[in-house]
Amino acid sequence: MNAAEFTGIVLATSALAGFVGSLTGLGGGVIVTPALTVFLGVDIRYAIGASLISVIATSSGAAAAYVREGFSNIRIGMFLEIATTLGAIFGAFLASRVPTSALSIIFGIVLLQSAWQSAKAHSGTKKLVPADPLGERLKLNGIYISKAGKKEYEVHRIKTGFGLMFGAGTLSGLLGIGSGSLKVIAMDQVMQLPFKVSTATSNFMIGVTAAASAGLYISRGYVDAAIAMPVMLGVLSGSLLGARMMPKLPVNVLRRVFAVVVAVVAIEMIVAGLKQT
Repeated sequence: MNAAEFTGIVLATSALAGFVGSLTGLGGGVIVTPALTVFLGVDIRYAIGASLISVIATSSGAAAAYVREGFSNIRIGMFLEIATTLGAIFGAFLASRVPTSALSIIFGIVLLQSAWQSAKAHSGTKKLVPADPLGERLKLNGIYISKAGKKEYEVHRIKTGFGLMFGAGTLSGLLGIGSGSLKVIAMDQVMQLPFKVSTATSNFMIGVTAAASAGLYISRGYVDAAIAMPVMLGVLSGSLLGARMMPKLPVNVLRRVFAVVVAVVAIEMIVAGLKQT
């Protein structure tokens, strides 16, 4: 295909990725990276570089809308960013030392686990635990607007969630996915935030996490403007549309979209990685 066709396909794919990523808190990179590598033959490190740029765009586009709607918990996001930023820098350091086939397989396994956890969460109910006193001291508990009016929520197991965020940040720097899937699961299942608050806060966080590792990819020459620009524009437009749609959709629909999309992408990446070994 010629350059114009390639750019158009990348733009359309990225818009879809941004839309789904905004709805589920994945950040768009979870679809962009495998689409570029599996279907368009882009080297995975250049795909990760473009994905990180798109993740920043997604966060900028969707996060502002979610903050305005009152879904994002800014204090939780800024607190957890300490862990994810440190993890992102560590992950970017590891990326240049891990073979591309291994990156694909790791990517797939992580996402498959994320899909399973999301589906499991959908089929059952949360086991409630006592609120974490640290949440009160740090003023992390909050309120969000639902169809039934304002609802208060408390934060649980903050230290465990903080540790998981370091792992999410490491995977973000290593795989260029924004690690939104793990962030959503950590906040939804471990810290027991409402699902829409988890996805909105994840969108708020992923841009900072991605920016921490994107600089290292740029310095190594893994960001190609011909790829990164249409990816960024597509993801940004899709994320803005997703942010408008999210308040209107029920949580169960968001969970199903989350699980199905992540499972399909995971299988594609594992197969692609095994073919390269």
